[in-house]
Amino acid sequence: MYKQQVLYRHAWDWQKSIVEEKKTLIERNEHCPDSLFVLQHHPVYTLGTASSEQFLNFDIKDAPSDIYRTERGGEVTYHGPGQIVMYPIMNLRNHKMDLHWYLRSLEEVIIRALSRTFCIKASRLEGLTGVWYGNQKLAAIGIRVKQWITYHGLAVNVNTDLTPFRWIVPCGLQGYQVGSVKGLLEEFQTSGIADLPDPDDGQLLDITCRSLIHEFSEVFQVRVNYETMSSLDLQAI
Repeated sequence: MYKQQVLYRHAWDWQKSIVEEKKTLIERNEHCPDSLFVLQHHPVYTLGTASSEQFLNFDIKDAPSDIYRTERGGEVTYHGPGQIVMYPIMNLRNHKMDLHWYLRSLEEVIIRALSRTFCIKASRLEGLTGVWYGNQKLAAIGIRVKQWITYHGLAVNVNTDLTPFRWIVPCGLQGYQVGSVKGLLEEFQTSGIADLPDPDDGQLLDITCRSLIHEFSEVFQVRVNYETMSSLDLQAI
């Protein structure tokens, strides 16, 4: 369903509802499978639990887009069209009950996908969460874990309009830039670093999404069964 643009509040309510369902399954000692939701959001700013409003370059009462304070970790970020958002709702009892491992694994999913699909040698920066190319942040990660069930997740800038990031200090990090897959591919083509295919925006989203899901299944050793939900299904939860 990643081609749909979903209102943030609907996806947020959806996640919390599914977390409660999984908690109930665990309490009953019933099978609790993992879930992975992939989508795009309408333009929105979100803040983590302890985010500071000093990183907003606008009056919160007159925000350029919707804004939500959530229970995830991390500082302020932006979500919008052209950005693939992945929300894994996973029972870490089935994997490894280690939040550091989980965060590094999410980063690994993105690093592998960008490297193997686009020859983008993305990496981690010591002491920081997310995925980078030089000083450009390509992907943000913010999670919440309740009774070892994860929610919230990661966002990868594919062909996102980066202009809305100028209205904030992304992730509270001064002196860093925000980048996108499309922007880097254009740089590579211009500089002759690599002779890569030049997909249109829709194809680029398709390719990136497939790669991220594949690498997610490899890193977490899970088999992904695809199911599409309409935005009406999402709002009904």
